[in-house]
Amino acid sequence: MKKKKVGSFKFFGVLFSITLSLFIVGLFGVIVIQAKTLTSIIRENIELQVFLNKNISEEEKKKIGTWLESQPYVLAKDGDKRINFTSSDEAAESFLADTGEDFSKFLDDNPLRDSYTLAIAEEYQTSEQIEEIVEEIHSLNGVFEVTYMNDLVESINQNLMKVSLVMGAFILILVLTVIMLINNTIRLALFSQRFLIRSMQLVGATRGFIRKPFLGRAFFFGALAGIFASALLLGLIEYAKANVDGFGALQNYELLLILFGALIISGALLSVLSTLRAVNKYLNMTLDELY
Repeated sequence: MKKKKVGSFKFFGVLFSITLSLFIVGLFGVIVIQAKTLTSIIRENIELQVFLNKNISEEEKKKIGTWLESQPYVLAKDGDKRINFTSSDEAAESFLADTGEDFSKFLDDNPLRDSYTLAIAEEYQTSEQIEEIVEEIHSLNGVFEVTYMNDLVESINQNLMKVSLVMGAFILILVLTVIMLINNTIRLALFSQRFLIRSMQLVGATRGFIRKPFLGRAFFFGALAGIFASALLLGLIEYAKANVDGFGALQNYELLLILFGALIISGALLSVLSTLRAVNKYLNMTLDELY
């Protein structure tokens, strides 16, 4: 009969169960990261249009542009502020290209105005903050009107709140389910070791000495499961990037690395805690209870 080694338990079954549990959590984590990236892309399209008075000087236009560019609420992308100037002539050309209507045939003057278009940074995108920004810009000399899509801002904020609540509840349920699954997997795996644990107690082994090999192996299995789960997720992401148009634009590799690190640490930590709980349980049982 093969001797049982202290701290050993079924390798494949435990590793598979923990890897699957972490993979499910990681998959949802990837979805959350992509949702956050998609939200940021949508928010980047929230813009203010600042229309200028007619017949103001070039110096006044530049002064307004310089002031706008210095404001903290203007979105900075790759070190550059997202602010564009469109002259009235350029606006007329764009209108003609979009509609095919040439108003210069029946109007003596170009009714369109010079304007600045600026993207708003995400942290300033509440309705109240945008209203304050609009009022501040509108008070500048040379500014005729400031417009933005108020309904779009409110709709995005309301929907994000609802989605956040639903996802938060789902994450909580998922994490609790995974903790229970890993805990039960470890406990069942150690069930076959209960008499060996008892035998070591009877020959005078300390609790710390008995726990040590179990905890060491649990840490190794948990970390290895986290690595396997991360590798599977990365493979799935790369496959999707190669086969789904636009999928690559939703990737944030900095957050993915944090997620993978969290899976490895969580796998090791949950395995150790579950093993500690299971070993302590068997250490505290009487011989009759072990049977």
